[in-house]
Parts: sequence; structure tokens; C-alpha cells
Amino acid sequence: KGCLATAVFVMGITIRGDWLLFLAHYWRSQDDFVSARSVSSAKNTTELADWMEERFQGFWPTYLLAATSVSYLFFFGIGGYLHMKYYVGQRDTPHKWKCQPNNWLSSKDEIHEILVGWFSLTLGSALSAALATWVMNDGYTSLYYDCGRHGLLWSLLELPIVFVSTDYITYWLHRVYHMPFLYKHFHKLHHTYKQPTAFSVTAIHPLEFLNIQCVYIAPMFLMDIYAPLYCGYLMYIYYHGIIDHSGIAFKRLWFQPWQPDCIFHDNHHQYFHVNFGFNVELWDKIHGTDRQKDKIYREDIFWGKGKDQANASREELEADNMQRRDENPLAYDS
Repeated sequence: KGCLATAVFVMGITIRGDWLLFLAHYWRSQDDFVSARSVSSAKNTTELADWMEERFQGFWPTYLLAATSVSYLFFFGIGGYLHMKYYVGQRDTPHKWKCQPNNWLSSKDEIHEILVGWFSLTLGSALSAALATWVMNDGYTSLYYDCGRHGLLWSLLELPIVFVSTDYITYWLHRVYHMPFLYKHFHKLHHTYKQPTAFSVTAIHPLEFLNIQCVYIAPMFLMDIYAPLYCGYLMYIYYHGIIDHSGIAFKRLWFQPWQPDCIFHDNHHQYFHVNFGFNVELWDKIHGTDRQKDKIYREDIFWGKGKDQANASREELEADNMQRRDENPLAYDS
């Protein structure tokens, strides 16, 4: 399990090219760019082209090729490892590990999610390469590199503040994308994969992908946060993004009472408009969008509230019962 967790962790920090951004922050901290910022800013010209060349010098080919090549290597390497270990090697015993043991993606959908995921991770890698180039060329960032600069209280609060605020924002962003128009024209692509796998994590519409990335990148420019702490925060959310899309009945660890089990997001793919939270289950409980066993959920029942079983037809109840039989009871064990 330790080796598997490490592999997923490495996949999480590489598939969007964030490892290069982390490295850029490390180099910047070592070279004391903060004190040199006033010198470099004096060199700026009024011409946009000159400014872009100065701030993004080295983006092509160095940073972009480095980010994309490593992303591809670990996306296909570790994603392929998970696929071979479980979906091929343990295909005969799905009730021991799979969230939906009776159902599998078709070969066509598997290829489709890999291709869509590959395209989105290329966008993510390009974005991370651009940010790394910006950091290395002394572009503005609100991150700081000397631990404890703003005192003990802020050092204790900065991680909970950035984690809770961004997760709550992504809850609402995700929920907005489940409104009828946006769902049908954008988010439905991600729900093509009713039985998600690790490759599904980046298999989303490019516009939605960039929207989500903007939420995670925003703290880098909007709040004072210790750079290693920010990098660790990104590692955490990307790691659980892969875990939650794996289709494997992974459980939260004892020190993560806020984190839902993998089945929580797997239910989201199976039942569509429910369980919108990512890393904090509480948001759905507060807003009444967590899955209720006395309700039915379908792709055409929007708004996250489901439909009371008392108001459902016999055909609807039979279809819902079939869905429930496809869940793995072991995935709910604490």
C-alpha cells in the first residue's frame, strides 16, 4: 500500500507539470529573488512584447518540453500501473476492490478518457510551465520563502484558510457546472465515464479544467502563504483527485476526518447530480446535496436534491434498485 500511495502521489504532482513550478519556487528561494525584484523591475520596458519576452524567457522549449514530457511519462506510467494492477490483474475479483464491481468502462470509453485526459494534462503542463517561467523570471507572486515571516498565528492559520476557502469555492464551481445548460455543454464530457478510473481525473472539458486550475493557482497571487506549504497543499489535492477517480475502494486515513472515502465521488459519477464536494464532505451535508438513501438520482434530475422515493414510479424505483446493486458494500466500511 505504501508503494501504491507513493506512485499515486508522484502521478499527482507530475501530471499537470506542477513539479516544475515547485522546483522554480525552490530555485527562487535559493537565489534570493525577493531582494533583487526592484532591480529587475527597473529593466521593464513599456512594450508588451518586450515585457512578455522578459517574464516568460525560457518557456519554449525548455520549460514546456520538460513539463509535458514528465507529465506524459507519469500519466501513462503510473496510470497504466494502476490499470494493470487492478483492472487487468484483479479483474476476476472486482468485489474485493472496485467501487462498482458489476460495471466497467467500455474499451471505447477507456480510450476516450485517456485521449481527453492527455489533452487536458497538456494544457495543465503548459500552464505550470508558464507559471514556473514567470517565477524564475521574477514575476510577481504573493508566496514567501522564509518560514514564519508573518508570525506564529499566521503560520498556523494560512494552510487551513487556503484549503477550506478553495475547496468551498470548487464545491460551488462544480455545482454550477451541474446546472442544466453548463452540464449538457461542458461537464457532461466528464460524466461520460460513469465508472471512473485514474485516467478520468483530467478527462474534463478544457474550459472547465482551466476554471478549476485558476482556483488552485489564485492563492499564489492573492494571499501571503509560505511557498513549501502551498506546494504541499497542491500535492494533497492532486493526490486525492486521482484516488477519488480511481474507481478503487480506497478509504480516508484516520487523521483525515474531513476527507470522504473514494466511494463518495464514485457515487457522484454513478448518480450524477449529487456529492459535489472534493476534499471536504461537510459542504454537501450543509447544503443538502449529499446522497440520501431515501431518494433516487439520475442524469436528468438536476440541482443535487434527488427525487423522493415516495414520488417515484415503479419503473424508476426498479432502475434505482439496479443501480444500488451495482455498488460495493465493502467501499462503505469504515
